[in-house]
Amino acid sequence: QVQLVESGGGLVQAGGSLRLSCAASGIIFRIYDMNWYRQAPGKQRELVATITSGGSTNYADSVKGRFTISRDTAKNTVYLQMISLKPEDTAVYYCMASIRLYDVWGQGTQVTVSS
Repeated sequence: QVQLVESGGGLVQAGGSLRLSCAASGIIFRIYDMNWYRQAPGKQRELVATITSGGSTNYADSVKGRFTISRDTAKNTVYLQMISLKPEDTAVYYCMASIRLYDVWGQGTQVTVSS
């Protein structure tokens, strides 16, 4: 059974930090590109960060310098370290694994940043 399970969300004050985790099962983790998306209320889901199977990373302009994506192949887990959080980072954060035309999503974890 293919499954992505996110954790680590919560309520934090502006300027604070959180680390999200996404544990994958049922896939050959090392060959998938891993992505973090987020969706704020009333807004479209947006791509936040990507780490390819080869370890290359890419970030949305809005999070560059504040968020870091990483992966641990031994643990089948991808992380999103978030620092200097802003109220506009408030959203549900989703993990997504992709390879060619196939993708699988997690259920999401809520991140709320208070001002």
